[in-house]
Amino acid sequence: MNAPEQVIKMYAAREEIYPRETAGRYASLRWVFVWLTQLAFYGTPWLTWNGRQALLFDLAARKFYIFGLVLWPQDFIYLAALLIICAYLLFLATAIAGRVWCGFSCPQTVYTEIFLWIERKFEGTRSARMRLAKEGLTFNKMWRKGGKHLAWGTVALWTGYTFVGYFTPIKSLALEALHLSFGPWEWFWVLFYSLATYGNAGWLREQVCKYMCPYARFQSSMFDRDTLIITYNAKRGEPRGALNKNTGGSCIDCSMCVQVCPVGIDIRKGLQYECIGCAACVDACDSVMDKIGQPRGLVLYSTDHALAEGYTHRQIRQHALRPRVLIYSAILLAIICAVGTALWLRTPLKMDVIRDRGAMGREVEDGMIENVYRLQIMNTSEQAHSYRIRVSGMPSLELVTEQQVTLAGTETRAVPVRLRAAHGDGAKGSNKITIELTALDDPALKVRENAVFIVPRS
Repeated sequence: MNAPEQVIKMYAAREEIYPRETAGRYASLRWVFVWLTQLAFYGTPWLTWNGRQALLFDLAARKFYIFGLVLWPQDFIYLAALLIICAYLLFLATAIAGRVWCGFSCPQTVYTEIFLWIERKFEGTRSARMRLAKEGLTFNKMWRKGGKHLAWGTVALWTGYTFVGYFTPIKSLALEALHLSFGPWEWFWVLFYSLATYGNAGWLREQVCKYMCPYARFQSSMFDRDTLIITYNAKRGEPRGALNKNTGGSCIDCSMCVQVCPVGIDIRKGLQYECIGCAACVDACDSVMDKIGQPRGLVLYSTDHALAEGYTHRQIRQHALRPRVLIYSAILLAIICAVGTALWLRTPLKMDVIRDRGAMGREVEDGMIENVYRLQIMNTSEQAHSYRIRVSGMPSLELVTEQQVTLAGTETRAVPVRLRAAHGDGAKGSNKITIELTALDDPALKVRENAVFIVPRS
């Protein structure tokens, strides 16, 4: 007889996941990171530095304030370097401890943890939430579901408001919020970020990690047999069986590790790309082992080599210092040193010299030749300075306009200058000159720019 035909569906509807609440050292550690990251995110915009917001990306004024550092569009390379440093930190952490970032510090994980806590407060335990989902449209279900979504929406709106507060001064944004007088872009980004938070943490949850985040797809390229991962000790756990049966394995097949998993996988099937490394299954399994009088560590943070060779904790730490980790660390240290040195030696003064294209070089009174320039001066520090303008490059070259200019902190100004030289001084055509800007209160603070002085040929 022919075997019955099997239908393989290309699309399967999502099965709702109801993670069970768990307690343990890793659960406590996750909440430590929730508090730290959210205190930093919600609190940092309210910090002040030199009378202004400590961390502000003022796109309208094209100034980025990072505590005592002021960056301009010309300093974009430093922001790019910061992103590179963050990427290498992620690579290094992944090579050592797997997806530890995803499990404890990723915004998706953090906000999902917060939203799940709110859900438990309104709807109860895992079993109560599952019963409520099957319940008809009753008053009990309406107020619990409605209250949950109202709380989710409040957290999401506050998150969107705080996000915009990094780009618009948050105190002025608060006044606008009281009168609902946001500008169009402020409305857009507050609502967009709020909707993203509400949708990702409240509805999509594990689908973001499984289908939308690219990190899950290429993480395995940074793993090796000495990378710490969440793993199941099959040698000790198998064969599985109920507690009252002498099967020889420690796993009693209680499925607690599956019930607490926020992405709904079974860690006993081995390493899977969906696993975010949150270690909830470790806490759940340890609690079960405590109850049945078995040693902890059936599900644990370990490495493939450690399980195969029976490494001690000391041996695991020794094997962590392998070539891949050392290379990542060396590159990361080199980049940090290079960026730190560049910032330390960075001159908080910039000047661009722009020739007046309308007057290439003209003869004025006394037979002098005059050229006109515009100095685009940027005081990139937060302290006001007075600067002296000097010129050199031709024996009779002189500055006709004011020789001093004062700029307030973080001020940009276009300063027109006129330079004159004797007709017979220098070659016909282009002559190289230098324009120097020096702070009167700090002679070491100065910049030089080369320019061209045009002497007419006729």
